[in-house]
Amino acid sequence: MGGAGVLLLLLAGAGVGVAWRPPKGKCPLSCSCSKDSALCEGSPDLPENFSPTLLSLSFVRTGVTQLKAGSFLRVPTLHLLLFTSNSFSVIEDDAFAGLSHLQYLFIEDNEIGSISKNALRGLRSLTHLSLANNNLETLPRFLFRGLETLTHVDLRGNPFQCDCRVLWLLQWTPTVNASVGTGACAGPPALAHMQLRHLDPKTFKCRAIELSWFQTVGESALGVESFSYQGEPHIVLAQPFAGRCLILTWDYSLQRFRPEEELSGEPAPHPPSFCLRGWVGPYRAGLTCPPASRTPTAPSVVSCKPLVLGLRLFVLAARLWGGSQLWARPSPGLRLAPTQALAPRRLLRPNDAELLWLDGQPCFVVADASKAGSTTLLCQDGPGFYPRQSLHAWHRDTDAEALELDGRPHLLLASASQRPVLFQWLGGRFERRTDIPEAEDVYATRHFQAGGDVFLCLTRYIGDSMVMRWDGSMFRLLQQLPSRGAHVFQPLLIARDQLAILGSDFAFSQVFRLEPDKGLLEPLQELGPPALVAPRAFAHITIAGRRFLFAACFKGPTQIYQHHELDLSA
Repeated sequence: MGGAGVLLLLLAGAGVGVAWRPPKGKCPLSCSCSKDSALCEGSPDLPENFSPTLLSLSFVRTGVTQLKAGSFLRVPTLHLLLFTSNSFSVIEDDAFAGLSHLQYLFIEDNEIGSISKNALRGLRSLTHLSLANNNLETLPRFLFRGLETLTHVDLRGNPFQCDCRVLWLLQWTPTVNASVGTGACAGPPALAHMQLRHLDPKTFKCRAIELSWFQTVGESALGVESFSYQGEPHIVLAQPFAGRCLILTWDYSLQRFRPEEELSGEPAPHPPSFCLRGWVGPYRAGLTCPPASRTPTAPSVVSCKPLVLGLRLFVLAARLWGGSQLWARPSPGLRLAPTQALAPRRLLRPNDAELLWLDGQPCFVVADASKAGSTTLLCQDGPGFYPRQSLHAWHRDTDAEALELDGRPHLLLASASQRPVLFQWLGGRFERRTDIPEAEDVYATRHFQAGGDVFLCLTRYIGDSMVMRWDGSMFRLLQQLPSRGAHVFQPLLIARDQLAILGSDFAFSQVFRLEPDKGLLEPLQELGPPALVAPRAFAHITIAGRRFLFAACFKGPTQIYQHHELDLSA
């Protein structure tokens, strides 16, 4: 029933026949009053002097421009309030404050384009609300909060934009057993004219994420790894020009990351003759030499790989020259100290290091990029780590990736001389299984799992980087993404989101998110200069409910971003 019809019933029930005017000063000149009702028409302002026993009040074609807070404090006994054909367009917070007995509120055929989220606050007896035939494109979230008695809402005749802003309304109605009349969508075009009650809340994608800059850590870095030690998250950076592994921890008082410990090798007398100045190929450690003003004072660290075994902490420091080392902390409270020179005659020019577990035993695999070298598997034997197997000799390996396929450990090696090669762990050693077709010039590989499938992100310096999926026998091409100077295409699972970041030396780096419905990576955000310059690796950690992304940059300082979740329905 329309607002006017309800009003007539109430007036008839009150026994109204001939208009009755209350004592002088209790019925404004622009109004017609009876014992317990009033109808005001054409008033330039909102009248205030009414009978204290008024039950119903109507406004028609008034000149009121907005309903302000506390507009009806002088008529607390109202049961019905009606506005029709007025010119006001805004309803402010607490506009109906004091109307604790109001049951019927009809705001129809007006020009309302905006209603504040707390406009209906305090209407604890409201059962019927009509906002029909106005200019509302959306309603603020939680507009009906606290209105437990509300059973009927009429939203007809409004040009609703049926995007994430109406999601809360679709989710609200079933919880209170209220009906939402016959409100319909005016847009977007795909939903035009569709009834609100026919919309499926599950089809709305109203959650977004954003990476915002948080902090900068000095010195360039080639690698970044996260690990937890004694219940506290840590980050370790491989800083080639500073010649160290730098361990960072969270400062709870400053709410920032700070250095905790650094692992530095013995100073090198001068950079080796193969400093690689002028190289343009995709070699992680040797893209360019450091500037003359930043000649390294220690061997160039290209990878710092942590391993926690109970109370013990190990860090493998793979160095481009000067020999790779194993650092160890036997127990909490002690500092890390170098304990072992790692395979000095085998690790000639390490380019990457990975941790993997084989038959319950911790091992490291170090990819060697020298022409005469071979990738080496080092496994724990007593207090140290020693060579267990040499593989893929002479292929100038640039990257190693440990993964599990079909319940068995596998190792994927990318190199400068051939397509990536997949090895499987059999009989206590890695045996070649297959290579990856249609994958030439792949610099690095990283894998992730989603929906029971195993995916690969393959980094190519120039051309198209690729996403592949394991089909049970080999990796098949799924998606190609343009690369412009890429050295890293890294998947990261942050909260509920499977992300992948494609770094770039010549353009903005691209953040993608896996869309489960499509099974493809979709663009999400760009990260670029002046903060992010030549990224080489990414890692993330969670501290006190806050999520952070670290970006190691070769031509600039490490950047830290904070991961935010955005509710687009708010």
